[in-house]
Amino acid sequence: MYVVVEGPIGVGKTSLTRLLAREFNARVNLEVVEENPFLAKFYENPGAFAFQVQAFFLLSRFKQLQALVQGDLFSGNVVSDYFFDKDFIFAAMNLKDDEFALYEDLYQHLKPRVAQPDLVVYLRAETDVLLSRIAKRGRSFERDMQAAYLAELTRRYDEYFRTYEGSLLVVDAAQYDFVGNALDEAAVLRCVRDALPGEAAVA
Repeated sequence: MYVVVEGPIGVGKTSLTRLLAREFNARVNLEVVEENPFLAKFYENPGAFAFQVQAFFLLSRFKQLQALVQGDLFSGNVVSDYFFDKDFIFAAMNLKDDEFALYEDLYQHLKPRVAQPDLVVYLRAETDVLLSRIAKRGRSFERDMQAAYLAELTRRYDEYFRTYEGSLLVVDAAQYDFVGNALDEAAVLRCVRDALPGEAAVA
């Protein structure tokens, strides 16, 4: 079983990933965020560092997911807090013209070599919820995150998943406190289990 949790910045992806991993006795695959040497510079000057930050994320995520496959991904359950396609969502928003064309060419060469999940859980929340959760976790490079940026990112996630053809579960993250409320936790876990394709729901 291979499940991915996705959604905009601050929505609770890693928290839900750890919860699902515990429920399904699965390995956790977490994206490398703070190790990106260009990320803080990107938030300070997006135009100057957009390509570097996206190229680092693309190659880092590709290497991580390739390692999962080479380590026999399908011999056990895996829950990841990112989807390979998320990188394209961010790149389409942050890159322009020749930089985006170069990025897209690289992305199209790598994408077919990445395993597709049995289920994507799309955690969705409005901008005020995202800003509140970002402030609560206190990453220094996210301190000046703009509401307009988050709103546009959420719009692009919505647009992407509107036509997604794989197994998808949309969860309103503002309606469920799956970290601090046992009833909400049980409800989300039940939704995920019900959404899993039959051959994947083995845990």
